[in-house]
Amino acid sequence: MSNKEALRNEYRKRRDVLMEDQIAEWSIEISNRCLTLNIWGYSQYHLFMTSEKNKEVDTSYLLSILQGKDKQPVVPKMVDDQSLEHYLLTDQTPLKLNHWGIPEPLSGITITPEQIEVVFVPLLVFDLRGHRVGYGKGYYDRFLGECPKNTIKIGLSFFDPLSKIEDIDANDIALDYAITPREVYVF
Repeated sequence: MSNKEALRNEYRKRRDVLMEDQIAEWSIEISNRCLTLNIWGYSQYHLFMTSEKNKEVDTSYLLSILQGKDKQPVVPKMVDDQSLEHYLLTDQTPLKLNHWGIPEPLSGITITPEQIEVVFVPLLVFDLRGHRVGYGKGYYDRFLGECPKNTIKIGLSFFDPLSKIEDIDANDIALDYAITPREVYVF
């Protein structure tokens, strides 16, 4: 079973049973592993905001790292069923939960995909070739397609990789790295 829809269902169930303290511990491990990557010479880092309800990797630890290194964190806002807008996250950026329970900027300084150098990508599961299964709406594949080819794409996952996701299509954009609590994968 390695088609995206089946994997989406399975890995949502796997995340649903994770406890809060496990999510926090694994999110810290993932953030610490990110520190070992050779990615810290850039300025603009795109970071997804965590949906606690979906039991995602808690990116607040990565946000603290970015702020501590004087980097410019950029966060997304869903504008319709197809696309994202991107905002520089500052102390003045107002955030509000959207209908999926994800904090989003209400306003602020917009950043174009062409300006973004590193993207931390949400996912449910990934494979050993750097392909990922997200939530199936295509927001990140469309967004990553607008970024420069040399933008570094880093998937964050609680789970180890699969050997292969079968139904990859032409619009799917592979990761450069994937980080789990136990390991860094380079593609």
